[in-house]
Amino acid sequence: MSVSVLSLTRPLDTVSGLLQLASLLGLALLLLKAAQLYQRRQWMLKAIQQFPSPPSHWFFGHKQEFQTGLELQELKKRTEKYPCASPRWLWGSKVILVVYDPDYMKMILGRSDPKSEGAYRFMAPWIGYGLLLLNGETWFQHRRMLTPAFHYDILKPYVRLMADSVQVMLDKWEELLSQNSHLEIFEHVSLMTLDTIMKCAFSYQGNHQADRNSQSYIQAIKDLNYLVFSRVRNVFYQKDIFYWLTSEGHRNHKACQLAHQHTDRVIKLRKAQLQEEGELEKVRNKRHLDFLDILLLAKMENGRGLSDKDLRAEVDTFMFEGHDTTASGISWILYTLATHPEHQQRCREEIQSLLGDGASITWEHLDQMPYTTMCIKEALRLYPPVPSVGRELSKPITFPDGRSLPRGFLVSLSFYALHHNPNVWPKPEVFDPSRFAPDAARHSHAFLPFSGGSRNCIGQHFAVNEMKVAVALILLRFELAPDPFRIPVPTPRIVLMSKNGIHLHLRKLL
Repeated sequence: MSVSVLSLTRPLDTVSGLLQLASLLGLALLLLKAAQLYQRRQWMLKAIQQFPSPPSHWFFGHKQEFQTGLELQELKKRTEKYPCASPRWLWGSKVILVVYDPDYMKMILGRSDPKSEGAYRFMAPWIGYGLLLLNGETWFQHRRMLTPAFHYDILKPYVRLMADSVQVMLDKWEELLSQNSHLEIFEHVSLMTLDTIMKCAFSYQGNHQADRNSQSYIQAIKDLNYLVFSRVRNVFYQKDIFYWLTSEGHRNHKACQLAHQHTDRVIKLRKAQLQEEGELEKVRNKRHLDFLDILLLAKMENGRGLSDKDLRAEVDTFMFEGHDTTASGISWILYTLATHPEHQQRCREEIQSLLGDGASITWEHLDQMPYTTMCIKEALRLYPPVPSVGRELSKPITFPDGRSLPRGFLVSLSFYALHHNPNVWPKPEVFDPSRFAPDAARHSHAFLPFSGGSRNCIGQHFAVNEMKVAVALILLRFELAPDPFRIPVPTPRIVLMSKNGIHLHLRKLL
């Protein structure tokens, strides 16, 4: 009997011992992780001791700033109270230095620091590692390869295509306004800019503003704007293994699939066209190739060129950047003109004297609307399409005022805060187009709606041209007024959006 009892208790003792050992190992690992986090927090506290900021919670950081829905207002308060830059704690072990001084901007953008991996990697499942996310030599090679796609000889004929897309949108507005003078414009403008980029950069024909696939793509991009930004700021969403199990992770995956289906269709169709007899030779003989031609021929003529994965990453990147940032810019410009009718009318008179009914807007016209251009720039100052970008310091930096940061520190270049910094722009909330008069002086890095330095927006001239075409043709057909009951609430996402849409009253001009 005693032997049988012993034989039963020994395995139990063994299991109990293993559980105790596992518990001790787990506790040791937990204590080690806690020590590492404490050590990292101490390192960060030391690094930012020269930069004051509002009080923060030891674990939640400055989370209260994000939850109020008034994050940008809080940011503007920082520019008034803390000169040049201030730290923002996302949580207890992650802090970013928010920069909003032109000298600081110039210094950082003049370096070759990489994009901050911690935040930008969350965009990779959506747009892959194309021009936006790449760093180092690979980024330089892709940038050099794609720069010819934005040669002015390529951009010239795009003006007609842009105008066609805008007119389609305006015709649709006239139909809708027969029922109501009120309109939420952001989605309409997004469909128009997507239509434009499809025609200009991807040689895609047809009207995409009424296409169900295009509407699904626009909604997917809207969702991803929110989901990526939400993930960056949630300490519990940092690890992929946990995030993809959450409801937000599932939504992210579904939205990525919808976005990829759209770009895959574009690539597949253009590849099929290039297989047609004579089409490939015709494209090769072009003096200048469009964006997708460059990508496809780099692959077709050189097996060591772009892989299919790299090809789709660049298409996904430019499909997003080429329409969403421009849609944000145009929508906020229209809202700004709606709230400043005297400037709106002066722009309209300038455009009428130049274009008449606007039926034949050309490349040459775009440089002949100085006041409208000044208003566009001032609106972009107030509402920059990309509110911020991030960098991770690859080496220590000492700023002009003597304060410094170590290698590996994260910085956020806040263009929104820069543009609203009263030390840079007197009375920054006042809409004043004269700030951009030809003889007006300003710091070289005081106005950065398209970033700056070597990593500035490759498509900025394309975007500005589209903004001018859209604003000119819209003002010729409609008078804009704000909806006093639905004032837009700017909210930072990957692009600057409105929390409640951008609602305007439109009146058809005779």
